[in-house]
Amino acid sequence: MSYKTMRIVLVVKRFFMLIGLMFCLGVVVNSQTKPTVKTMDQKKKVVMKMAKGTFEVKTTPQKEAEDVGDPSIGRLSLTKQFSGDLEGISKGQMLGSQSKAVPGSGGYVAMERFTGTLNGRKGSFVLQHIGTMQGGKFDLNVSVVPDSGSGELTGISGKMKIIIDGSKHSYEFDYSIPQQN
Repeated sequence: MSYKTMRIVLVVKRFFMLIGLMFCLGVVVNSQTKPTVKTMDQKKKVVMKMAKGTFEVKTTPQKEAEDVGDPSIGRLSLTKQFSGDLEGISKGQMLGSQSKAVPGSGGYVAMERFTGTLNGRKGSFVLQHIGTMQGGKFDLNVSVVPDSGSGELTGISGKMKIIIDGSKHSYEFDYSIPQQN
């Protein structure tokens, strides 16, 4: 592994650790469980639910490709093993960059497809990540890509919180799946 690749991996790991620390502080302040909300949409009933659990993540630096973007933007493959209300695997890719002038500032984007079960419903869906950090403050948004659900997860929408405590990762996933009456 090249020095540049090792540095990118270290930057991404530090970024996630700082995000996790800041997020954990925010979770303590906002630790209430969201109530179930029911709405009617013609013949479909939508119920908001929360899924919780843990996941293990493996990132693998990818080789630089000629004539593809700026080499200072790192690219990593992602593989996650989910447990809890989500049972399955996700695979995806991440792009990340860190400021050379200001340590701790940077950003990343990622896409991953989850395949498995969500509270017993089998299928898949895609999660989109957008994260930035500046001056120790971060903004992280992980959302289901619209109309990416398949199988029993068709029509799924939602947002996921990622919680990092040291080397342990967990999630809280607010989601809804339209149901026929």
